[in-house]
Amino acid sequence: MASATTSQALAAARQLLKPIVLVLLRCGVTWRDFSELTKVVYVDVATTKFGKRGRPTNVSRTSVLTGLARRDVRKQRDNLETASPAQSAYVTKGSLVLSAWHLDSEFANKKGKPALLPLEGERASFSALLRRCGAGDVPPSTLLKELRSAGAVRVRADGRVEALQRNYIPHAMDEQLIRLWGSVVADIAVTYEHNLSRSTKAPARFERAAVNERVAPTALPEFRRFLEQEGQGMLERIDAWLTEHQVKDDGSTAPTEGIRLGAGVYHIQD
Repeated sequence: MASATTSQALAAARQLLKPIVLVLLRCGVTWRDFSELTKVVYVDVATTKFGKRGRPTNVSRTSVLTGLARRDVRKQRDNLETASPAQSAYVTKGSLVLSAWHLDSEFANKKGKPALLPLEGERASFSALLRRCGAGDVPPSTLLKELRSAGAVRVRADGRVEALQRNYIPHAMDEQLIRLWGSVVADIAVTYEHNLSRSTKAPARFERAAVNERVAPTALPEFRRFLEQEGQGMLERIDAWLTEHQVKDDGSTAPTEGIRLGAGVYHIQD
């Protein structure tokens, strides 16, 4: 198979960048800000991913790979050393809470459904649920407010909290949604990069899409309902499988280091 040309790679990158630039503009990021960011990322990737025998790429080779002068490479490396660590892959605290509420038997009723939880309490309470899933650093009232605003939970007349849905998605373009955007787009891009550059011995990562370019526009509402039902059902089964296979830490032995693993489903529409 013929290798892609530089012009073909740039055409594909232009297509990829359009929705990214749209979000950046809405957040007040100028082209100059983005240009400076790309210099840092070019040097970071060239340094860490193109070295030999496990060593970082030297300044001269990084300069050749990136097209930046060696003094600029050194400057960007200095910036990398002093910059705050890049954000890691992100899952909202709300998503963690709802997932644990649906999967942990301690917070389920006799039918295996999410139980009604009092706000406070050592066991089987909303605050205990937060501690169980690693969200104990957030005040229960704060996270409860966020989940209520998203329609994911409600507080009953007796003061107990009821789960209304399995997933949590912020509605405004706030800090959480921007972090989710970066994490999701990066996950998709990393999967494609792996499949493009993997060796013949490395297994491909699953990536499939079902797309039809001649669907009647009137079918859109029905498709949304269909995707919500089928996609959410599949993700819940994946979530349960991942929970079953997660690293156990009972305190009796040194915890085994886990890996981040999962899958995503997204709506495609032009």
